[in-house]
Amino acid sequence: MKRKRKIPVYAPTLGNEELTLLEDCIQTGWISSLGKYIPRFERSMARFCRAGHAAATSSGTAALHLALMSLEIGRGDEVILPTFTFVATANSVAYTGAKVVLVDVSDDTWTIDPHRIDAAITRKTKAIIAVHLYGHPCDMDPILEMARRHRIRVIEDAAEAHGAKYKGKRVGALGDAGCLSFYGNKVITTGEGGMVLTNDAAIDERIRFLRDHSMHKKKRYYHPEIGYNYRMTNMQAAVGCAQMKRLTAVLSAKRKLAKMYSQRLRQIEGIRLPPEQSWARNIFWMYTIVVEPSFGATSVELAKRLDSDGVDTRRAFVPMHLLPMYPTRKRFPVSERISQNALSLPSAPNLVEDDIDYICERIRRAGNRK
Repeated sequence: MKRKRKIPVYAPTLGNEELTLLEDCIQTGWISSLGKYIPRFERSMARFCRAGHAAATSSGTAALHLALMSLEIGRGDEVILPTFTFVATANSVAYTGAKVVLVDVSDDTWTIDPHRIDAAITRKTKAIIAVHLYGHPCDMDPILEMARRHRIRVIEDAAEAHGAKYKGKRVGALGDAGCLSFYGNKVITTGEGGMVLTNDAAIDERIRFLRDHSMHKKKRYYHPEIGYNYRMTNMQAAVGCAQMKRLTAVLSAKRKLAKMYSQRLRQIEGIRLPPEQSWARNIFWMYTIVVEPSFGATSVELAKRLDSDGVDTRRAFVPMHLLPMYPTRKRFPVSERISQNALSLPSAPNLVEDDIDYICERIRRAGNRK
């Protein structure tokens, strides 16, 4: 029987704490890019990720762009990244004038395949962007080793992976810079917003300079170079401060959610569960399955059937090489196969076991239809 309410693919967890801090911003008048909540939010996230520095930005895309600019990446340079990612990863490279160089992902992690990176490195390669996709960390050790050997930089795109761990260490502060997103469907949210993490004080200083129109520290309204308005507002940061108090509980809830899904779905033929390697702690930002031929229906057909049953889902990202901006003659079979067959299921941390039971039963029935 179809549910009266549709189960959304995601919904933020918000409450009275967010309202209280927002009210404080309004009552005191500190609503723009100055105020006490911005440095408080930055310090809190830096501590959580064990990063030396954290700079809040207006979006995750802005964070990526600033990270690249702070590393002096520009025209004539090349940046390696996985083709299977959200478009912001590639676009941020294009903003700098650098060339986007795409490689395939590993079937074991759905993240950039370290074995394919070395062949893509040229004398023009300036950086690698490691995308921790859907909450699963990249295999960072070989990536960092390659970067050291070739003297190139590593940026982590951790927009979907707040709290994910690689060999016991939280992602985001493992490379030269790490970028977070706080869009409404992320693990914690500020509506829009992002952050750049780094252990390099010079990179942090450069990011803060560029995000504020490149304004001179001592000569107000003097701008020695082109900068950007990539600042987070105090109101967004206030929501972020409240969200940080929920972060551990949200991560725990999402792990519990993933466990319930996996227990039920592993019994259904043709449903492949999301990866979690022995060295990784996946946060399951979006609990994403792959629908294989033996299931008896395609991912598109399953999505339509779930929608008619009151269950919202989301298709996987379209690989970058299939977009008109980043054409190439190369084929990336792993990325294409996952993208064509993957489906993200409702993943909000406030889902209850009854919701999971209903969703999994509807999936089971969809596979049994002839």
